[in-house]
Amino acid sequence: MTDLRDRAEPPAAPLLRALWLGLRGEWTAAHEIAQAHDDANAAWVHAWLHRIEGDESNAAYWYRRAGKEVGQGSTDAEGEAIARTLSDR
Repeated sequence: MTDLRDRAEPPAAPLLRALWLGLRGEWTAAHEIAQAHDDANAAWVHAWLHRIEGDESNAAYWYRRAGKEVGQGSTDAEGEAIARTLSDR
């Protein structure tokens, strides 16, 4: 799979589109998409976006809602990993 960031056009799936936008620095648009969905995958994307923003306590809340460990390391690498996982579902 090509890195999500390298795609010229956004994916059709909303959460993948949110990840694509987030990886491109379009935090507000990505956040709006994540907030429009209410499931564990959306919570995971939402958590990641708050990590990018630097809001660690809010990110931790969303990671708990997603049932995921708090992300570590590069937010870009985490975003790509989330995209791979969501693409496999």
